[in-house]
Amino acid sequence: MSLPLSSWTKKKNALRHINSCHDDRDTLITLHDRSCDNLRMSTHTREGTQDAYMEAACKTETSRKKTPSLELSGATQLPESINCLACSEDGRYLSLGYSKGLSVWCASSLICAAEWQQDTLEITYIQMTRMAERAYLLGTVDDMGVARVFAYHREAILLLSVINIMENINKRSICLTFELSEGGDCGAASISCNSIVWLEVYHFPTEAWLKELDKREREKQDPNLSGDLDVKWSPVAMVIKIKPPKIPAATALDDPLKVFQMTDFFTHCLFLDVDTSSSREWEEQSFDTSAGKTKETDESPRRCTQHFLLPWGQFPGGSKAKSQPAGLPVAVCVWWGGSHHLLQYLLQKAPKNKPADVEPMPDVLWPNTKEILCSAVSRCTRYIALGLDDALACVWDRQSGSPLSVVLVSAADSAFLRMQFVDYWPESPDDSQTFTAAKVYILVLCKSGATHTVTTGRGAQYCTVQLSERPKCSGDLPTVIASVPFLQSLSLVVQRNGEMFLQDVINKTTVCFLIPPTSHLIATPCNPVYTLNSKQQTLYIQGEQNPNCSPSSEEERQSQLFIFRFGALDIIKQYVVSLPDSPQQQNTLSCVNLEETCNFYLHQRALSVEERNKAITQTWKQLHETAVMVQQRHSRATATAT
Repeated sequence: MSLPLSSWTKKKNALRHINSCHDDRDTLITLHDRSCDNLRMSTHTREGTQDAYMEAACKTETSRKKTPSLELSGATQLPESINCLACSEDGRYLSLGYSKGLSVWCASSLICAAEWQQDTLEITYIQMTRMAERAYLLGTVDDMGVARVFAYHREAILLLSVINIMENINKRSICLTFELSEGGDCGAASISCNSIVWLEVYHFPTEAWLKELDKREREKQDPNLSGDLDVKWSPVAMVIKIKPPKIPAATALDDPLKVFQMTDFFTHCLFLDVDTSSSREWEEQSFDTSAGKTKETDESPRRCTQHFLLPWGQFPGGSKAKSQPAGLPVAVCVWWGGSHHLLQYLLQKAPKNKPADVEPMPDVLWPNTKEILCSAVSRCTRYIALGLDDALACVWDRQSGSPLSVVLVSAADSAFLRMQFVDYWPESPDDSQTFTAAKVYILVLCKSGATHTVTTGRGAQYCTVQLSERPKCSGDLPTVIASVPFLQSLSLVVQRNGEMFLQDVINKTTVCFLIPPTSHLIATPCNPVYTLNSKQQTLYIQGEQNPNCSPSSEEERQSQLFIFRFGALDIIKQYVVSLPDSPQQQNTLSCVNLEETCNFYLHQRALSVEERNKAITQTWKQLHETAVMVQQRHSRATATAT
């Protein structure tokens, strides 16, 4: 999500990048300034630090000269500085959000096709998905936290629905996040009101909207009808409203030891989760020494993270989940800040006789031993990766309903910040045949700026590789690490200093640098506005005038949209892969009932016995080596003490 920055912040960011040119002279000046910041260090230490920086800079510059560079393929002027940018799945259109409205551009000609404006409105988030052949849905959030759904149809942008209408100013609901499912059949919005946060999942009447759009187009062409056509669009239906889990009053226990007597596994896990969160909040209370008593800190609402899930594996409710049309999300998985467990809810209409005040219970609970910090879902939604506290990464397999692996990434780095699946496909796309051999690749970004790759698979020994160390300079901190879906195993990296490059996260190499024109810089590199076009294999990113270079015309002062076409560089062509039009077209092997799921799981366990035996042998070997090492240290310590 791209948020607007005030003008003084943009000026500050621009001044920060005055010395972002990459010639040797500027690099040495920057390194000299860095070494002079620490005046308390001794002269010897300061000179040594400067020499180390200069040596590292020389190595970086030498490596960069050997790495190919992708020059700018094109650029176009933007009407004003934009806040957010998105591309449709079919690659035909771009959607731009900015102050006073939004617009839709043709991705090939970069010509504005339609615009929707409203004063005192600033769009800060936008998403675009194809609803039909020539109809698209747009989901937006403005600076006041209001979510809206638009339709782009026949060169017109039409407002279909406002998600959170403000009826009472004292109870104003604010949309924190808003997401459309691919195809626009569902939407999910996390809403905050009076320090309470909940998640709402909606079903969009796409078929009715398409009929109403066609009807409006016919009436528009009718010469007997003039003026604005007032169309009453079909309303959005809420499927489910999810709040942070609570223990029902009937199961509340005064004695925590009685929790182990519970027969309901869901209630047992939820009780432990809620009890852990309550204990953490109690520990975070501050003590007021002046008043001589404790006072609670400001309570912050628990944020939620959700992912739509496609049909795969065994679903509770069986026939109800299977009866939905192909391509529709059948469930949503949710985790709350401070929680240990991932909760899954089926997306089906509630029974008519169900009371409105009864909160829904999760249909599936994925338990974890540590607090969840971040998450990611694979493109086919078969795998769910969770970044846990204490540098643990857990990958759940929805096909078998069991963990694929639990990996300790690194104990030296800081906590996880983000994680994502790396787009990588084996030679055989049949999941049923490559179940034991298929590998899953995950990219993990830590708060320190260090990045790691995790390679794992069922029955196979996992592998963790440090892709990059913690940056010594704050300018080298990555602000964007995005998997490029049409380039196998490549990720786009944008650093705080404005540098951009493509990195092979499997082979741990930098493939090429992306170089903007010398007269311009990447706009707000701490929060860049960009999007990837998978069909045209293109990167669109916002740029701005370099303060070091005086513009030759007024046009150069305006914000620009830079275009990088990856097919223009020969070294990138070897990474290009063809993608299915949607993840629904990928092979999704589902089981009809629980018995089939168990049989499938046991069958795959039998097929992977050789790989698992190798992994167990390797683990015992490592344990033996560690035991010998510990014994040797103990012997040396004993000998030294005597």
